[in-house]
Amino acid sequence: MPDHVHLLIRPLETVSGKYIALAKIMKTLKGVSARKINCQLSSIGPVWQKESFDRIVRDDEEWREKYEYIRGNAVKAGLTENPQDYPWLIEGDIFITRPW
Repeated sequence: MPDHVHLLIRPLETVSGKYIALAKIMKTLKGVSARKINCQLSSIGPVWQKESFDRIVRDDEEWREKYEYIRGNAVKAGLTENPQDYPWLIEGDIFITRPW
């Protein structure tokens, strides 16, 4: 999407059995991507909004709902006719593994 990103992720489990905090994941993703975007555009300053919306997916039905929403987002926005034709939709076995 030109103005936002959707991610369906499962945080990695640490050695101590806890999971990497979503805030840490988002800070890293936003920081690295903002630096790369600014470098590509020869610009400086914020790229992403400070806030984000997150949701804990609790079962297969909800996971499928979120997955289909993300897949269809570019179609809904009129950017493509088929989700698989949208160049920024990245999906594959590693991306669709659910924890249950």
